[in-house]
Amino acid sequence: MKATGIVRRIDDLGRIVIPKEIRRTLRIRETDPMEIYTDMDGQIVLKKYSPMRDITAFAGEYAESMAANTGMTVAITDREQVIAAAGNEKKLIQGKQISKELNIIMDERRSVAASLGEPSYVSVVPDYECRQEAVSPIICAGDVLGTVIMLTADTGHKFTDGEKCIVKVAADFLGKHMAG
Repeated sequence: MKATGIVRRIDDLGRIVIPKEIRRTLRIRETDPMEIYTDMDGQIVLKKYSPMRDITAFAGEYAESMAANTGMTVAITDREQVIAAAGNEKKLIQGKQISKELNIIMDERRSVAASLGEPSYVSVVPDYECRQEAVSPIICAGDVLGTVIMLTADTGHKFTDGEKCIVKVAADFLGKHMAG
């Protein structure tokens, strides 16, 4: 079933313009990689490509290991959504689209450790707030592919330097793993 039908002509270089409304709705940015393939009916299919989705199972195991050893909730994201989560808050964040604020953190390539109410605090997914978070970007070949996030709902807990370091090491490892 076709949700949107727009006719476009191909120019002499083989380019097709994707309308701004569709790009905005699907959150397609100018530099986003797109997968192009054909199906059995002869249709050309464009699909947003996320290299992180290739390692979803591995990321899930990594998140499980981090959560089991730290007692915290751990989330691993790509540029669009939480692709893996483990720990007490898993059901609240797994598979959810990430917040615009988290996308900004990724664009700025910043690591953040903050408490709810602090200026540097960002919501991981819309309509979800934790008490503490540590966020580090996953960088591969100069591109930000996603983030590793450690969360806790414990009001009395403050992340230690060691816990912040675990998040940075995990993000660095996943970036190197993606590079092959």
